[in-house]
Amino acid sequence: MEIATLYNLFLQHPSIQTDTRKLKQGDLFFALKGDNFNGNLFSKQALQLGAAYAIIDEVVDFEDDRLITTTDVLKTLQELAKYHRQQFTIPFLAITGSNGKTTTKELVNEVLATTCKTYTTKGNLNNHIGIPLTILSVKKDAAIAVIEMGANHQKEIEGYCMYTLPTHGIITNCGKAHLEGFGGLEGVKKGKGELFDYLRKNNGTAFIMNDYDYLVEMSKGLPHVKTYGTVDAEIVGVADGNKQMLEVTMVKGTGIQQIHTNLVGAYNLPNVLVAVAVGKYFNVPDEKIKMALQNYVPSNSRSQLMEKDSNKIILDAYNANPTSMRAAIENIAAMQNSNKILLLGGMMELGTESLAEHSGIINLINQYQWKAVVLVGGDFKKVVHSYIYFENAAEAKHWLQKQHFENSVLLVKGSRSMQMEKVLE
Repeated sequence: MEIATLYNLFLQHPSIQTDTRKLKQGDLFFALKGDNFNGNLFSKQALQLGAAYAIIDEVVDFEDDRLITTTDVLKTLQELAKYHRQQFTIPFLAITGSNGKTTTKELVNEVLATTCKTYTTKGNLNNHIGIPLTILSVKKDAAIAVIEMGANHQKEIEGYCMYTLPTHGIITNCGKAHLEGFGGLEGVKKGKGELFDYLRKNNGTAFIMNDYDYLVEMSKGLPHVKTYGTVDAEIVGVADGNKQMLEVTMVKGTGIQQIHTNLVGAYNLPNVLVAVAVGKYFNVPDEKIKMALQNYVPSNSRSQLMEKDSNKIILDAYNANPTSMRAAIENIAAMQNSNKILLLGGMMELGTESLAEHSGIINLINQYQWKAVVLVGGDFKKVVHSYIYFENAAEAKHWLQKQHFENSVLLVKGSRSMQMEKVLE
C-alpha cells in the first residue's frame, strides 16, 4: 500500500497503537517486532479488540480485509510519520544531548504552551518508535512541536532527522554517556552533532550553550544561532549560590530578574536558560516564561526532591553516566547539611572505559565527608573502595530500612537498569 493511501486511512483513524493491551476501538495497530516480541502474532487479537486495521509484515494464519501487509512495519511507521510531518509548516524543535534532554524538553514545552498549542514527546519516548509516534500525535491545531531524540550510537540522530525534519535544534551537552556505542567522547560529539549537520544543510536555527566551547565549535556554519550562557551570550543567567532548589538570577536578554525553580542542583541551570532563550525567541512574554519555569515540578525520578520524616531525598534515578553522576555528587556535597548519604547504582554502557570511570567516581566521593556511602551493582563491584556494597537495589533497600537517619539528605542515583528508585519503596 502506498504511504499516501495509508495516510488517508490514518486521517480517518488518527490513533496508533503498537500494544494490544492498550488498544482502543478504531485504532490502527502496527505490528512491530523486537528481540522479545512479535506484533504480527497479535494482529488477530488486535482486530478482535476493535482495531480498524492491522499493519503487518509477516504471513499470518487468518484472512481479514482489515489486514495491511507491508515489507517492514517499523519503516512504514516512520514513513507515515514523515508524510504527516510534511503536512505542517510549523516549527519542529528537536532536542538531544547526553544529559538533561527530558528536563529541557519539559521546561521548553511548559514555556511555549503558555502562549500556543504545543505538542511534545510524552515521557521518554525518544527512540525509533517513540519519535514517529510523537510526530503522528501532532494535530492540525499545533503551533509548534518539541521532539526529544535519544541516541546511543552514531547515525541514529541523522536517521531521526530524516522524518522529523527539524527546523530548530538544541544539543544540551556532550558528556560521557553511551561511550560503548559512540566509541568515546569524540564519537558522542559526532553523533549528537548530526542534529546540527541537518540544520546546517536545511537553513535551521540552533540554540547554543555558549559556555561550552565544543558546542560553539560544533555550531560553526549554522545559518542561525541563538546563544545562552552564564557570561557571554544573548541570554545570560547565573545560579544563586548553593541553595537547595535552583534559583536563577537573569543578567541579560530578558526583563525577568529572578526565577525560583523546583529543580535540585545548579547543573539544571543550562536547562532553565535554554527554556528562557526559546521562549524569548518565540515571543513568549517574560512573565509567562517566569511563571512556567517556577511552576514546573520534576517527576519520573529526575532531580525530584522528596521529604520523608525529617530527611530530604534527592531521587535522580532515571539514568546515570559519569558526567551526570559527578554533577549530582558535587551538588549534594555543596549542601549545608552534615548528614549526607549517597546511594549510587552502577553506570552502564561505558565499554572499555567503565572501570576507569567508576574508579573516578570513587576518587570524587573520597574528597568529601559522608555519613554513609552505599554502592550498588555494576562495575562498582570491580573497583577498589572502602564503602558499603550491595549487588542490587533490593539489598540496599533492606539496609536502608534498618537505619534510623534523621535530619539527613540522601542522594539516590544510578543507571536505569539498576532501578535505584526501588531503594525507597
